[in-house]
Amino acid sequence: MSSMNRRRFLQSSSAVLGGSLLLGGTRASGKVIGANDRVRIAVAGVHGRGRNHIDGWLEQDNVEIAYLIDPDQDVLATRLKELSARTNGRFNTQGLADIRTALEDKNLDAISIATPNHWHSLMTVWGAQAGKHVYVEKPMSHDIAEGRIVVEAQKKYGVVIQHGTQRRSDAHIAGVTEAVQAGKFGSKLKISYGYCCKPRNGIGFQEPAQAPANLDWNLWRGPAEIDQFSGNLVHYNWHWFWKTGNGDLNNQGTHQLDVARWAIDTDQTHPVRAMALGGRFKWNDQGETPNTMFGIAQYPNGQYVFFNVRNVNYEGYERQVENEYYFEDGGKIVRDRYYAKGSDQGEMIDVPDGQVTPGGNWGSFISAVRAGDPSMANGNVDDAHYGCVLGHLINNSYRLGEKVPFNSKAGKFGDNADAHDHFMKLHEIMSEGVGVPEDGGEYVVGPWLTFDPNSETHCGDFASDANGLLKDPNRSGFQIPSLAEV
Repeated sequence: MSSMNRRRFLQSSSAVLGGSLLLGGTRASGKVIGANDRVRIAVAGVHGRGRNHIDGWLEQDNVEIAYLIDPDQDVLATRLKELSARTNGRFNTQGLADIRTALEDKNLDAISIATPNHWHSLMTVWGAQAGKHVYVEKPMSHDIAEGRIVVEAQKKYGVVIQHGTQRRSDAHIAGVTEAVQAGKFGSKLKISYGYCCKPRNGIGFQEPAQAPANLDWNLWRGPAEIDQFSGNLVHYNWHWFWKTGNGDLNNQGTHQLDVARWAIDTDQTHPVRAMALGGRFKWNDQGETPNTMFGIAQYPNGQYVFFNVRNVNYEGYERQVENEYYFEDGGKIVRDRYYAKGSDQGEMIDVPDGQVTPGGNWGSFISAVRAGDPSMANGNVDDAHYGCVLGHLINNSYRLGEKVPFNSKAGKFGDNADAHDHFMKLHEIMSEGVGVPEDGGEYVVGPWLTFDPNSETHCGDFASDANGLLKDPNRSGFQIPSLAEV
C-alpha cells in the first residue's frame, strides 16, 4: 500500500476526529456529487457477479469505473482487458488486489462489492469510514452482529448504502407490498412465503492444497478463519461452507427473504423466534449448508415468514424463485394471482406501482449518490439488515439442529397447522420426487430460537449456543470493528 499502510488504516478509523475518517467525504455524509458530475466507482470482486456490476455501471451516464479489484491476478487481468476493449480505454481503470488502496483515493466516490459473503460487511464499513458510498451484494452481512455494525457505520458517516436486492427497485413488487400492508386483499397478512428452489449439483471433495500463484490467498480469505486453500472454495463453492457463505437461503434466497419480510407490517423489525429443518440430501459431498430446508420465523405481531429451499434436481423438478402471501381470511396470492378463500379461480393482481427510486438497481444507486441522500436507496441499510437477520436466524437454528429419521414426523411445529401443511408438501417432494426413502435418510431439525429484536441477542432455551453464532471470529488484521470503534 502507499502512504497509509493497512494497520494505520484500521487504527485511523477509530482515531481521527473521534472515530470518523475523512477521505473524500464528510463526517455527516458522503460527498455530494451533483446531478451532472462524474461518479467514480470501484468494483471489488470481478469473477462472477462482479461482471454484472461492471455491466450495470457501464449503462449509467457519466459513471467511470476507476478501479477493478480482485485477489486473483488472472481474473483481474481478464476483466481489465475486457473493460478496456468495451470502453476504448477511456477510463484508464486501475487493477488492484486490495480495496484499501482504492479507498485512499480522495476522488473515488463509491465502491461496488461483489466479493464472497464473508467480505461484505468489512468492505462496507471500510467504505463508509472512508466517506465512500457503497453498493453491496446480498447478503449485506455474513452474521447478525456485523450487520448491526454496518447499520451504525451508515448512521455515523451518512453515506449511501444500497443492498443488492434488485427486487427493491421493482415498482410492481413495491405496489403489491403496499397493497398487502394496506389490507387491499380482504384481511391482514398471516404468512409471507418465499421460495428459493433452483436446481444445483453436489460439489464433490477437494483436498486442501497450495493456493495457486495467481491468487493472493491472504486477501481472498480476509476476515474468514480458514487455514488452508481448497479448490472447492475458489471461485464459487464457498457459498456452501459456513465460514465463507450462508447457503442458498442467504444467497439466492436473500432476494425472496427480503420480499417476504417487506410485506410484514411496517412497525416490525426482527422475528421473536425462528426454527428450521432440512438436510443435504443425495449429493454425498463436503458441502456444509443444506440443499433442502423449511424455515419459519414469527414476528412480535404474530405474522410469519415461511421459507422453502430445494436445490436437489430430479425429473419433474419445479423451479420456484418467488413469493406467496397468505391472509387471515383464507385468501392468498400465488404467482401474481389473488385467490379468495376456497376459490381455484385466481384473478390477476391489478395494483398501482409502488414507490421506488427510478432507474433500476444500478441507476437508483447513482441517483442517490449524486444527491448524497441515503433515503433514496432501493434496499437501504436498515431493510438490508432486517432481511439478512431473518435468514441468519433460520440458518442458525439449522446449525444447532439434531438429526432425526427422514419421515413425516420430523416437523415440530406445535399446533401450527399451516407450518405442518407446508412441511408436508416439502416432505412429499423429497420422498416421492427426489426419492429419499422413509427412515432411510435423516432430517436435521433445529430448535426454536427465541430472539430479542431490541438487543439483537437470544434469550430462553438454547440462548447460550445461539448467541455463540451471532458473530463469526475474524482473522487478525481483518476484524470487524466494534460498535464503539466504528
